[in-house]
Parts: sequence; C-alpha cells; structure tokens
Amino acid sequence: MAVGLMVESQGDGKYSGKMTPFVIFSCMMAAMGGVIFGYDIGISGGVTSMEPFLKKFFPEVYIKMKQDSEISNYCKFDSQLLTSFTSSLYLAGLVASFFASSVTKTFGRKPSILIGGAAFLTGSALGGAAINIYMLILGRMLLGVGVGFANQSVPLYLSEMAPPKFRGAINNGFQFSIGIGGLSASLINFGTEKIKGGWGWRISLAMAAFPATILTLGAIFLPETPNSLIQRNNDPHKAELMLRRVRGTDDVEAEMNDLVKASNVARNTKHPFRKIVERKYRPQLVMAIALPFFQQVTGINVIAFYAPLLFRTIGFGESGSLLSAVMTGAVGAFSTFISMLIVDKFGRRALFMAGGIQMFVSQIMIGGVMAAKLGDHGGVEGEGFAYMVIVLIGVYVAGFGWSWGPLGWLVPSEIFPLEIRSAGQSITVVVNFLFTFIVAQTFLAMLCHFRAGIFFFFGGWVVVMTAFVYLFLPETKNVPIEKMDEVWKSHWFWKGFVGPAEDRKI
Repeated sequence: MAVGLMVESQGDGKYSGKMTPFVIFSCMMAAMGGVIFGYDIGISGGVTSMEPFLKKFFPEVYIKMKQDSEISNYCKFDSQLLTSFTSSLYLAGLVASFFASSVTKTFGRKPSILIGGAAFLTGSALGGAAINIYMLILGRMLLGVGVGFANQSVPLYLSEMAPPKFRGAINNGFQFSIGIGGLSASLINFGTEKIKGGWGWRISLAMAAFPATILTLGAIFLPETPNSLIQRNNDPHKAELMLRRVRGTDDVEAEMNDLVKASNVARNTKHPFRKIVERKYRPQLVMAIALPFFQQVTGINVIAFYAPLLFRTIGFGESGSLLSAVMTGAVGAFSTFISMLIVDKFGRRALFMAGGIQMFVSQIMIGGVMAAKLGDHGGVEGEGFAYMVIVLIGVYVAGFGWSWGPLGWLVPSEIFPLEIRSAGQSITVVVNFLFTFIVAQTFLAMLCHFRAGIFFFFGGWVVVMTAFVYLFLPETKNVPIEKMDEVWKSHWFWKGFVGPAEDRKI
C-alpha cells in the first residue's frame, strides 16, 4: 500500500507566469496580518512576567511569586484570571472568524484584512491606556477580532496571489511574519522592563498599534485577488486583467479557464458550510480540523505565551527570562525563513515529519531534565542544566518554526476549492483559536498539576500528528490551487471518498 502518495503537479507546467514585484509587494503588505498576530503572542507572554504589571492587575499572582515560599515552582503563576487575560483574545477571534468568512466571500479578501487591522489598532490603544482589568481584557478582545479577520483572509490572499511553484514560500511568509512580530515584541519587552517607574508594560501593549497601522493603511491600497474578483463580480475580463498583472504575462488562458470553471461552481454554492460536509469534501474538512488542532497540541503555546514565566520557573530573573524569550523568538523567525526557502523544493510532507521528530526528541529531553533537576522550590539544580533547557527549547522552537508553524497555515489555505474556500479557512481559524484558547486557559493549571510531565504530554501528541501526516496527507507542492482535487483522487485512502463512484467507500 502506497502510504501518503506523492502527487506531482500535472497542471503547473501549462500555467505561465513568474514572481513579479507586484505580487511580492502585495504579499509583503498582506503578511503584516501575521506580524500583528505574532506581536500579540510575544507581548502577552512578556508583560505577564513584569512585576509592575502583575502588581497592578494580578496582585494575587505577584504575592505568590514574591512572598509565598511554600508554593511549588510549577504553581506560582496558576491563576484563572491571568490565563483569561491571555486567552480572551482567542475566544473573541473564534467568534469573529465566522463573520470574517462571510465578509471575505461577499466583499473580498481586501476588506477583511482592512477590518482586521482597524480592530487590532483600536485594541492596542485600549490595552496601552488600561486602568483596570476590564479595560485590559476589552482591549484584548478587540485584538482578537483583528486577529480573527486577519487570520481568515491573509493566508487565502497569499495562496491565491502566489504562482503555484512559489506558493509554499509566499504563504510561509505569513508564519515568518508571525515570528518577526513575536521577536519584535520580545525585544520591546526586554527594553521596556528596564524603564523606571514600572510603566514600561504600557509601551509594550500600545506598540501593537505600529504594525496594525501599517496593515490598515496598506490594506487600502492592496489589489484584490483574481479568484475573488471573478467569484464576487462575475466579470472574467476584470479578473483576467488582474491575473495578467499578477503573473507578469499575457499568456494566462489556461489558468483563467480553471478560474472560470471554479467560479461557476462557487456561484451555484449558496450554503458553503453545508456544502463542506458533503462526502466529496471529506478530506478537506478533515484537514481543516486536524491540522490546526495538531498545530496547537504541539505545545508551542507553552513557549509562545508563557516562555518568560517558564524561564522564571526554572530560576531565571525577570530580565534574564525576557532575554531568553528574545533568543527563542529569534530562533523561531530564522527557522521559518529557512522553511520559506525549502518548502517548495522538499515539499510539505517531508518538513512536517522531520519537524515532528525534532520536536518530539527535544520535548522528551526538556521534560527529562526538568523532572530530574527542578524540584518544587528553588531553581534548576546546576546552572548548566538551566541553560541546557534553554538550548533544548530553542531546538524545539526551530522544529516548529520550519514545519508545523508555517505549514499548519499553508496546507489548509491551498487545498479548498473556490466554492468552499472561505468556509474552509474559517473552520481552520476557528479550530485553531478554539484549541489555542483551551491550551492558553489550561496550561498554567496543567503545569501546576503535571509539572515536568507537561512536556511528555505534548510530546505524545507530536507522535500522533506525525503519524497522521505520514498516512493521510498527500503532497501538495507545485499543484495549482484550482487543480488541487487531483491529489485526493490519487491518494490511497481519500480516493475512496472523492474518486470514481465505483472506488468510493461505502
């Protein structure tokens, strides 16, 4: 049995076009949606380790951290109110994603990106000016609305604008932008923590307005994708003019014919959320749910949200914890950049599996060191072991950065046919936010109860997800986005659902 059969594109060769400056500039601007997401992830983890911030909004956590010598290292930050601050964004983003799907389909990718930038901008202003916990969490929820709209529309925009043979690199730019946003946030946290007077956290939160402003203003000038133009306006001529500009050639007849065919099917689809549960879309629906779920149970948000708190748990001070978060952020951004360079050469499956192995090994080693060397009180026994944990976390972040991080957004954005594309991406974002919310809301309690075993827990999930990719995910590199149905018809398992009637499973 040919497990995970690779399918090379039979259609890419008939598509003309090249990577044009127009596409590069448009995608760079749209990818700022990733920067706002990454910035928020980095900022929320950093400010929650700043003592003035904790003292003002979460005094019970501050008291446990500074004065309670009886409480376990693993339980010092266990607070439902503190996790609510982090996770409220993802709950708001989950709800916003449903509205974003309708906006993206009806009005286009560009308006959805614009709404996302404007909502995030408003939320950053509220967060920076917060005087109580209610104002702080309201700001977080507006940030969530912004991220919900951006995450729904930006990956689609990138996949539709990119030439098929460069789609992996272009779409991975979204995760690279998330990494740049997170790294920027960590650097700002490291600097603002040193401000005398204890108000540096306000700068950290308010600075989110900078990438949000760029995204909002840039979205005004973004071109709409040819796919969206033909889907919404039924104007093949206008879509063809944009396609010629995007591909840098007048020879776009083959791709345009596929767009027209896809658009005709999409126009007759009145209820895409009902459509996507049909049998012939079963593989896309499974991937829309499984991939974002697995992306979150890698345990990456253990690091992304709570890295400074985790580093404080193993014995580093406030500045040292924030500096360590900067280092892991830099590793994540660099590894995602490497993924951009190699994903269209080696394919999605190879990176998924290699990254999974790398994450599993590093998580098991981190859990082993912490179980052996970190007790309930004091830091890690031996400074060398503390630095070893940091190095291993860096190895883990690198594995995620060039595999499940970018590919968890890339693959769902490229596999849906046009008639269910907005609905499918919405499901992907909702599942991502739902499990991000669950992990963010429960992690500190899990850390308190599981202690070092938390890394073995997530390591077990990495084994499951790597096996899932090996068995059920076909290769999608170089396949034109409107010809993606071919990969399912050729797959050993999914062809029973989408292939000829006589081959379908009962």
